[in-house]
Amino acid sequence: MGAAPAARDVTSYGMGLAAPLALFFLVFFVAPLLQLLWLSLHNDTAGLHWGLGQYLHFLTDPFSLGVLGSTLLLGAEVTAVCLVLGFPIAWLYQRVGPKLQTIIILIVLLPLLTSVVVRTFAWIVILGRQGIINATLQSLGLIDTPLKLLYTQFGVVIALAQVQMPLMTLPLITALGRIDPNLDDASCSLGAGSWRTFFRIVLPLSLPGVIAGCTLTYAAAITAFITQSLIGGGQMLFMPMYLYQQASTLQNWPFAAAISIIFLLAVLAVVSVFTTLGRMSRGYGGA
Repeated sequence: MGAAPAARDVTSYGMGLAAPLALFFLVFFVAPLLQLLWLSLHNDTAGLHWGLGQYLHFLTDPFSLGVLGSTLLLGAEVTAVCLVLGFPIAWLYQRVGPKLQTIIILIVLLPLLTSVVVRTFAWIVILGRQGIINATLQSLGLIDTPLKLLYTQFGVVIALAQVQMPLMTLPLITALGRIDPNLDDASCSLGAGSWRTFFRIVLPLSLPGVIAGCTLTYAAAITAFITQSLIGGGQMLFMPMYLYQQASTLQNWPFAAAISIIFLLAVLAVVSVFTTLGRMSRGYGGA
């Protein structure tokens, strides 16, 4: 009798199964990105002269650098607000019963269930001169004239923080859920107070969730074209609107392409920092 055929490993699959995804990635991501790079290497709108003139124009223009800096700062501010507000929500979620957990997760996910345009227009109503905030403050006698909340950095940060809050809270809920509750009791039994337990145990073990939430929130906040445009108005300019103006209004496609590449590299640099911090925090998360 011949030897029995070797058993097939059902856990291994051929690389051919990844071909459709790879083709989709090449056609709809790599190809447009290469086209943008090719277009950005033209020094004139007619595409007759090659060079790095568009990049030099951006990097030597104080106005363009200011727009880039304002956009990166906006992302940092939104991320900080989401972290400060999202961490207590995630912490509370892990310490309440199933019914309250359902309510909390519904509140967290609610912004994702409505259109970003609807949410943004709601914030226009809230932050307006006759909006809810100003009307409440005036009725309490705290202010005499309406505050300027709309078309300000504060308004943009608050609106974006509410829109991007689920991207911060959900990773934090997952990270805090992996922490053994007995560690809190052990820390308290050894004489540590609540704050010391938080900074020495809870926070280090939740760092992977913090890094993941910060990465998602930051990347989403600095590219939120609709919210930045409607809440910021014409008085504030960020990279997405700056790019749109160059491409659609001024028809300066080479410079718009250069802006896209520079903005992409800046975002990748920030994400790389978060990724590095995430790798450094894995030792805490696996403790």
